[in-house]
Amino acid sequence: MPSTMEDVTSKTEAIEIDPKTGLALNNKSPIDETKQENIICDGAKKEKDDQESNGAAVAIKQEEILLETEPKTGVSFPVKLLQHGKLLNAVGLRKKSMLGMGLKIYAFGIYADNEKLKELMQSKIGKAPSKPTKEMYQMVIDSDLGMMVRLVIVFSGLSMSMVRKNFDEGLGAAIKKLTGGKNEDLTKKIMGEASDDIKLTSGSVIEISRLPGYVLQTKVMGEIVSKVESELLCRAYIYMYLGEDPFDKEAKEKFGHPFSQCSNKMVEF
Repeated sequence: MPSTMEDVTSKTEAIEIDPKTGLALNNKSPIDETKQENIICDGAKKEKDDQESNGAAVAIKQEEILLETEPKTGVSFPVKLLQHGKLLNAVGLRKKSMLGMGLKIYAFGIYADNEKLKELMQSKIGKAPSKPTKEMYQMVIDSDLGMMVRLVIVFSGLSMSMVRKNFDEGLGAAIKKLTGGKNEDLTKKIMGEASDDIKLTSGSVIEISRLPGYVLQTKVMGEIVSKVESELLCRAYIYMYLGEDPFDKEAKEKFGHPFSQCSNKMVEF
């Protein structure tokens, strides 16, 4: 029998729709009511998760903007590496004498696992000295503590072959100081498979890290080009920055200054 207008109207009025949410308001089914509650709860949870995620992103962004500038080049370094958890302890400049001129090659920042450094100093140092000593720097050089030196190129005409030659010379001199001899095969490993075709413009970043287990890892613009396990190579690399004839004496002194503030109970970095 065909439906009358009254039948159609009565059936339509049995379900009331909320114009804002599109949900049925007058449906008395317990199952549908449960679904509606779940949808509302899921929406509230998503909004909360989004707020927490946005808050974390803001916190990270705020932490990333804390910088320290190397004064001779204007290059800035983050005071904390979020990915590695290491803190910046000193900034400096690597200069190279060519044709009677001191050319600015790269700015650098020395990062370290400061909690481990504190433990090292606490275990080795008795009464705090008035200024950093050679023995203190040597402890850091000889240790297996996590450290990283971030290099930011400032010399615009630098090639990968020039960088390789520079490190070969610097590491060679450091190894000779430490052992009295040469080890050319070892020094050549630090740049590993880095191609001479890599273009290093001003601002290019090279990161060389000493990892636990005396592993020296080299990254060129974010790509790992070598990973060498060698205690001597690790010691020689840190020696270039903290040894007797460092690339930048002011950077070495700044790195070591907190040593003079330490005691048996506390070491500040």
